[in-house]
Amino acid sequence: MKKLLLLLLSVILTGQFVYAAPPIDISYSDGIYHIILKGDKIKKRIQFMASESLITNREAHNKSQARLTVNAGFFDPSNQKTISYIINDRTTSEDPMFNENLTSNPILRRNLDKIMNRTEFRVVECDSDRRLYYEIAPHKSSVEFGCVVRTAAQGGPLIYPELKMEEEAFVIKNKDGEIIHESASVLHKTARTIIGIKGTDEAHILIFTDEHPADLYDVQAYVKKLGIDRAMAFDGGSSTSMNYLNKYEVVSTKGDGGGRSLKSFMLVY
Repeated sequence: MKKLLLLLLSVILTGQFVYAAPPIDISYSDGIYHIILKGDKIKKRIQFMASESLITNREAHNKSQARLTVNAGFFDPSNQKTISYIINDRTTSEDPMFNENLTSNPILRRNLDKIMNRTEFRVVECDSDRRLYYEIAPHKSSVEFGCVVRTAAQGGPLIYPELKMEEEAFVIKNKDGEIIHESASVLHKTARTIIGIKGTDEAHILIFTDEHPADLYDVQAYVKKLGIDRAMAFDGGSSTSMNYLNKYEVVSTKGDGGGRSLKSFMLVY
């Protein structure tokens, strides 16, 4: 009743209705988009999906009619198969163990356990109290008792509070300590798609565009400055993509302006 009286008073004084802040906040500064997902309701509107054939972020956005669409997990463009686990509606919809290019590569095969356990972003649902919360954790780690992963996308590596490039096989060294393999340009400055959390109830998405390329050390310093508790990478470089309604679009690959064709996406309805 008190809130209603305050709303009516506002209408009388200003002649306008006052609405609550939208659950998606977007700001842009110095080549970086900062998207904040706030509140409990938005957690139910998050879904990770994968396409059978590769499509652009714009195509996924238009097809799904989501409010926000962001590129998600890693994939192999040569066979169009995933390199990241995707969970949708409590079920694993994409499994990198079925990607023969991973299992047949001698360097990657020796590091398969690390690759399969790369960090993922989760929306976790608890049956007892219908509670939802965000989590950034290794893929094989368990959730709270009585809870289940509702939807998730694996990416990696974990960036903050620790940077785990070697632990997740994004950087592989030989016995002499020399780098023999680097994935996702983790040591180079490029466009990035980053997701982080504050507590378990606020998600932050950072889009480092071509105007502000960053390596993962740069990203780590940036998320620390923002006060984010945990942060990880999704696919980046030319895959970096974002569409919000029909207002904002990020396309890293210039070309005809359509963007790179991708495998998986984060959708916020």
